[in-house]
Amino acid sequence: MSLLEIDRLRVVYPNGHEALRSVSLRAGRGEIVAVIGRSGAGKSTLLRCIAGLQRPTAGRIVLAGEDIVTAGPERLQVIHRQVGFIWQEYHLVERLSAFANVLIGRLGHNSSPASLLGYFNRHHRAVAARQLERVGLLEKARQRADRLSGGEKQRVAIARALAQEPVLLLADEPVASLDPELATQVLGDLSRIAREDGVLTLMNLHQVALARAFADRVVGIARGEVVYDGPPQGLDTLALERIYRFDRPAVEALEQGAETAHGR
Repeated sequence: MSLLEIDRLRVVYPNGHEALRSVSLRAGRGEIVAVIGRSGAGKSTLLRCIAGLQRPTAGRIVLAGEDIVTAGPERLQVIHRQVGFIWQEYHLVERLSAFANVLIGRLGHNSSPASLLGYFNRHHRAVAARQLERVGLLEKARQRADRLSGGEKQRVAIARALAQEPVLLLADEPVASLDPELATQVLGDLSRIAREDGVLTLMNLHQVALARAFADRVVGIARGEVVYDGPPQGLDTLALERIYRFDRPAVEALEQGAETAHGR
């Protein structure tokens, strides 16, 4: 059974730009899905719609049986508590410690008015400490975020998202600002923990090699449409042509040429 169902999602901005033409996909609990495509293909718009940051023009987004698009404000708040978001630029509070930043992920679970003053009970603090430990940063819990390296900041951001105890984790270019070695380490942590917790994870990536290395499944988007949906090993030359070239006649010619060659 699918945890996330997206049906014919379309987004047209006020200036007339069609960011998403018609996107449909299904994904289940525990899957790690890499979304790839050229800049401007619609990857970030897709994640923003799922997170409730962008209202679609048409279509449905159903998470755990509830339609995000039609839900009222109060119900939407409950639904979004189940969705963790990891940003490219970390979005940490720089003057706060790593631990305090991770505790922010517990706000949706902490109904106490004291949370507004930074008070979290022992359970919330234990959850935050556990997530920092899982990304290898417990020893830096009290260090200010502005004194952390880029890789460490992104690990704190991952720990904060996981502290929400989400059923769905969204990551928008989570390693675009990191060098290749750090990118591999950070995605290794993210994918390992997501699999341990059975959290459905959708991550936008520019690097095809990282999608192949860490994803269970790859969704390729071009011009606001899904043009590939399958296993990483299926990303052959023709699939990459469909994803990264806009010249459809040229792609069709390549496909016909490949079929002719196989026929011989």
